[in-house]
Amino acid sequence: MALIVKKFGGSSVATPEKIMAVAQRVLREKAPEDKVVVVVSAMGDTTDDLVNLAKDLVGQPYQYTREMDMLLSTGEQITIALLAMTFNKLGQPAISLTGAQAGINTNKAYTKGKILGIKPKRVLDELAKGNIVVVAGFQGVNADGDILTLGRGGSDTSAVALAGALKADACEIFTDVDGVYSADPRVVKDARRMKEITYTEMLEMARLGAGVMQPRSVEMGKHYGVPIHVRSTFTCDSGTFIREEYTVEEKEFIIRGVTHDTNVAKIAILGLPDRPGVAYKIFAALAKSNIDVDMIVQSIRNTDKNIIDMVFTVAQPDLPQAKALVEELGNEMHVFGILVDYNVAKVSAVGAGMLGHPGIAANMFGALSDAGVNIEVISTSEISISCLIQADKVKEAVNAIHTRFFPRES
Repeated sequence: MALIVKKFGGSSVATPEKIMAVAQRVLREKAPEDKVVVVVSAMGDTTDDLVNLAKDLVGQPYQYTREMDMLLSTGEQITIALLAMTFNKLGQPAISLTGAQAGINTNKAYTKGKILGIKPKRVLDELAKGNIVVVAGFQGVNADGDILTLGRGGSDTSAVALAGALKADACEIFTDVDGVYSADPRVVKDARRMKEITYTEMLEMARLGAGVMQPRSVEMGKHYGVPIHVRSTFTCDSGTFIREEYTVEEKEFIIRGVTHDTNVAKIAILGLPDRPGVAYKIFAALAKSNIDVDMIVQSIRNTDKNIIDMVFTVAQPDLPQAKALVEELGNEMHVFGILVDYNVAKVSAVGAGMLGHPGIAANMFGALSDAGVNIEVISTSEISISCLIQADKVKEAVNAIHTRFFPRES
């Protein structure tokens, strides 16, 4: 007997036919004594459709974050009800639960909620009755009883966190790709599927743009020690295992993956006074508004007048709010100007193997140079190097870096 958590993404449940196929697959793979929790996303493009509906009415709906969470959470609730009905039609008792009913408690950061804890008593009670429990991903409830969503890809986080809280034997993430690749296979035709990858490397790849997993879901897996199996909904093949250490696959490559992120924007503040507390004032204001800042570069503009320029990146959905905050602070500090650029993207090389291997940065910069791609900003961590480039150069950049570190087989 095993307790298994399975998560199916939006493309896996996009139509009634696909919902039926998911139910049939779950039942086909379920041993008689297994206890199964299924976490699902909204059907297909439902979330995007709901966002566009709100935009048609109010223009910039994310200024009403509480109401956006109320709206967006309905997408998953449609799916759980339909899937639970389908299981019951097929003769398998099942019940649907919202994130709140499943005991998922969050903080109060609307649209960017973080799971603070899970009390899965209702889930365990329903499993004990012989039900398959179908849980709405992407959502939880805060201390005020308000619904919060967990950000794009939050259903992954729901599934892994539930698996940890339930002490599940396995957590399977079903998606429209058959595992984790060394680059986005839609961009790099020679991208290689990995048999396994460590939590640390996967977390860095997810943080830097690999859309197959949400960063917080990988954090949850590492925290609970839950191995995550990323695999395709549409085949029975094994996918990629995310776990603490490699067990089978040898580390063939110093770099494990090349990622890209086009959902970024650049803000440049020109002519800041060069004195203590200036950077704190700017980034504290952004943090208070739950705006994540990624790349940060500070450069000297004029040593005689003690003024500097500062450049940083934010996610594009956060840009209107970030720009308004920075403009307000810029007026107080009498800066020269504030520039915003949407036409940027981030490309990154990730791999724990780069530790102790000089020349990785030079190789990456050389690949970009050969491809005619200019670098605007550079940032590094222990296991990654990221470059900000023009968005229309992403495909050339990713392919150039991937070819440099993963030579094509002849």
